[in-house]
Amino acid sequence: MPKSKSKPNSSHEIIFVGRSNVGKSTLIRSLTGKSVPVGRRPGVTLKPLHLQFNDLLITDMPGFGFMSGVKERKQDIVKTKFVRYIEQNKDNIIIVILVLDAKSFAQVVDRWEGRGEIPVDVEMFQFLRELDIDVIAAVNKVDKIKDIDNVMDGVAVRLGLLPPWRQWLDILAPVSAKKGDIKAVTVLIRNRIHDLGRDDLLKWIK
Repeated sequence: MPKSKSKPNSSHEIIFVGRSNVGKSTLIRSLTGKSVPVGRRPGVTLKPLHLQFNDLLITDMPGFGFMSGVKERKQDIVKTKFVRYIEQNKDNIIIVILVLDAKSFAQVVDRWEGRGEIPVDVEMFQFLRELDIDVIAAVNKVDKIKDIDNVMDGVAVRLGLLPPWRQWLDILAPVSAKKGDIKAVTVLIRNRIHDLGRDDLLKWIK
């Protein structure tokens, strides 16, 4: 099971996207038992990183938003490359996991919208759905919040989904990757793999 910075050949791919420091790498490690390389500074990884399990590819995309030591122009380039990567690999993508921070997501979205801008998280969610790519919003760090239903309703609204959030259990998954509480997203991923008729790949997802 090699780790790779260049893209290996694969017929099925699961992609993880999200802002820097939302816990993408921790979630991947909790799901697979394997680690992708993690930089010491948030957002310094500028290329996709891969874990390969037979013909299943797990891809950790560069964190968008704040990038330590990276100029704004380069951030735009990274976003453009992300869009291009998704479009070029669309046929092999089983699902995209958009990882959100339960504590900060609402504040970040409201701040962006207050400036008359579309938040990157929301833009990515809409972009993936417009391409008819299956996307799950893994709302991470729920162990740090008290009223999960209220926060999850807020996430749903900001992603353009009508509350209550529990009617979107096939899309919204509250998790705590650090605590190992990832059942909500694990079940959804395994269901997608099963629907492909590839139960042989289930052994790679805990």
